[in-house]
Amino acid sequence: MDFQAEQIHAENYSLKVGERLRLVRRQKRMSLQEVEAESEYEFKASVLGAYERGERAISVPRLSRLAGFYEVSVGQLLPKGDRVSDDSSASLDQQVTIDLGRLAQVPGVEAAVLGRFLAMIQGQRREFNGSSLTIRRDDLRTIACILDATIDDVSDRLDELGVRLGR
Repeated sequence: MDFQAEQIHAENYSLKVGERLRLVRRQKRMSLQEVEAESEYEFKASVLGAYERGERAISVPRLSRLAGFYEVSVGQLLPKGDRVSDDSSASLDQQVTIDLGRLAQVPGVEAAVLGRFLAMIQGQRREFNGSSLTIRRDDLRTIACILDATIDDVSDRLDELGVRLGR
């Protein structure tokens, strides 16, 4: 994918994330100003509005805090493409290990978002060996959303990116 195509993909992804953010906020029957006030100004109305319009990209840690505020999973705030389907038990039992060094070398927004998500997982687990990370079944759903793939296709998608270990 060339730079211009990657930029268009990033803009489309930001728009899709924004649509999900707006949908969840509206389902909670909250205005931007109410989110700002009830979050004790952690989420400013103007910044949240920019996220919702796709004008500004949201970081994974911030997305995680917003999910906590809305009392939903991070996966519910990520766009679900037509290819994202229900979980299959066979796929959830698979062992997936990601080479973090290779992931850091992969260009593009998708790899950057995945990298930030995996860094968050490392922090939560207090695992900082830095070279690889084994993904737990609960995290596979979120990774599938980030990669706009089904649970069944996560391993193949990670192979395409060249970051899955132990194929």
